[in-house]
Parts: sequence; C-alpha cells; structure tokens
Amino acid sequence: MAIEEIEMTFDNGPVDRKVESLVAEATRQQDEFYGEGLGLRYPKYVPSDPRVVCRAIKFLKEGGHLQGDVFCEWGCGFAVASGIASLLGMKSYGIEIEDELYDRATRLMEHLELPVEIIQSDYLPYGFDEIEEIGGKELVITRHQSIAPEYGDLNPEDVDLFFVYPWPDQEEMMIDLFSAVSEKGAVLLMYQGEGEISAFLND
Repeated sequence: MAIEEIEMTFDNGPVDRKVESLVAEATRQQDEFYGEGLGLRYPKYVPSDPRVVCRAIKFLKEGGHLQGDVFCEWGCGFAVASGIASLLGMKSYGIEIEDELYDRATRLMEHLELPVEIIQSDYLPYGFDEIEEIGGKELVITRHQSIAPEYGDLNPEDVDLFFVYPWPDQEEMMIDLFSAVSEKGAVLLMYQGEGEISAFLND
C-alpha cells in the first residue's frame, strides 16, 4: 500500500468553547509540570499546538477523509489531542509509556469528564523497534507475521486516525510505522512544530 499526503487547507479561526476550556486546563497543568522541574526528567515531552491540531482533525472529518471515528495518539503526554478528538466526536485513545505522563493524562481526562482511554504502552507495539541510522531513526520489524500488533485491547488496524508529534529525526520512521500497522484508508496526522501539520493516507 502507498502512503499519500493529503492536502489540507483551513483558516486560523476560533475553536469550540469546550476545546478552549480543555486547552486552558491542560496549559495550567503543563505549567505545573514544568514548574516542578519534570520537563528535565521527561525532555521528550513537548506539547503541540492544540488549536492547529483541532482545526486539522475537523478538516479531515468534515472533508470525508476518515473512514470511521477511532482516534489514537502516539506518545500522548497529557493527551490533549486525544481529548480534542473526543470533543469532536471520536472514540479516542492515548498511548503513553511514561508513568508520570500516563498518570497526568488519566487525571486530566477524568477531571474534564472526557471518555478518553489512556493506555500505558510504547507506541512501538511488540515486534517493532527503532534504531539510530545516519539521517534519523529507522523502523525495524521483528515480529512474526502471524502476531498482530496491539496496544492493550486496541488493535491498530481498527484506528481511523493516528496522531503523533515526533522529533524531526523520527518523522520518516513514524510514516513507516503507520504503513506497517494501519489498514487501507487510515490517516496519519503529524504535527511538525511551529504550527506545521501534515496528513497522510494509507492508500
């Protein structure tokens, strides 16, 4: 199956009031996180721009680019994108392996009364690994073909929209992972920093 980029166009207009409330509470809790010095302990946690993510998800939903309503955020941190997807009517999952971030994401979703399931797992399911190569990370698949990848009870083949904010040297690897675990018709939404965001279709 080929991976094709989806051309996205959306304005910078206001987002829904409930999304703004989520962003405000998440920002408050993120400020506490950094104020406690935990950003040094978890340097890979860098939040994306939630309003840009919200507009992109809405564009994909309203433009008919999604086959269904199952959303999965790889490396969810505080699960802000997962919460936004839930507010936009998706069945939402966040994948987070770090204890502290998993706990904070779970508490934030409970506080906001959002039905987001936070799964404590690596975004690389069993049988997948990443190695350092010249030019960036590279995906390695070691699993037997008969063993389906999964995140707890979530089968990635059931996911309609994945979201990830990778480091620049992980971008190609994340596209390879998406290609390996998703079904035809699934979409990967990738935040790339500084308000840049891209979407890819598994075609």
